[in-house]
Amino acid sequence: MTTALAPAPEILVDHCGAPRPWLEMPLTYEQARLGMAFHEAGHAVLAMAYGMHVVSSKVLAWEPEPGMWAVTGSTDHRTYFTPPWRYAAQAAAGELAHVTYLMVYGLWTPERAAACAADHDREQAIDTLARYGFSLGRDHVPAGGKSWGMVRGIARRKVTRLWREIRTVAHAMDENTVLTGAEIAAMTGLVNAPLAGGAR
Repeated sequence: MTTALAPAPEILVDHCGAPRPWLEMPLTYEQARLGMAFHEAGHAVLAMAYGMHVVSSKVLAWEPEPGMWAVTGSTDHRTYFTPPWRYAAQAAAGELAHVTYLMVYGLWTPERAAACAADHDREQAIDTLARYGFSLGRDHVPAGGKSWGMVRGIARRKVTRLWREIRTVAHAMDENTVLTGAEIAAMTGLVNAPLAGGAR
C-alpha cells in the first residue's frame, strides 16, 4: 500500500537531524517493501528479545513523484538498563535481516546487498554508546570496546536463531503496515518488557 504523501520529516532523517541517504534498490515494489519490513522486524525482534520495550514497528511506502515509489521504516523502542553491546546488536540487526531476506528469497546480488546499507543505524549506536562511556569503533577495536564488525557478529547469530520470529513479524508488517509491541509479542511468543513505571 503506497500513499502519495511522504512520511513525517523526522522519519527521513538520522538521529542528528541529517537526511538519510537514498539508495537505489533494484527490486519490484512488493519485493522492496517486504525487504524493508524484514529490516524493521530485525530491529523489533532483537530489541524485544534483549529486554527492550517495543512501542511499534512499521514500514512506509509513498510516491515521491508520480510513477515513482520509495520505502522506509521505523521501530520505536524504549531501552532501560540494556547491556551496551545488546543495544548495538539490535541496531545492526536491521541491515542483517534485510540482507538475509535477499538470500533466503533468492534475490541476493552484490548490488542489492549494498543497497541494504544502514549506516545511520551504526552511527546512532556509536553515538548512543559514547554518551554512556562505551567505545564502538567503525572499523577497529577501540581500547576497552568493540568494533562494529564484532557487534555485527553478535547480531548475526541472534538473527539466525530468531529468523522464524523475524519472518513472521516481517510478513505481518508488510500486510498491516504498522505493528504494536503487543502484537509482535503475541505473534512471536517474546515478552515485551514493561515501560518504566510499570505501564505497558
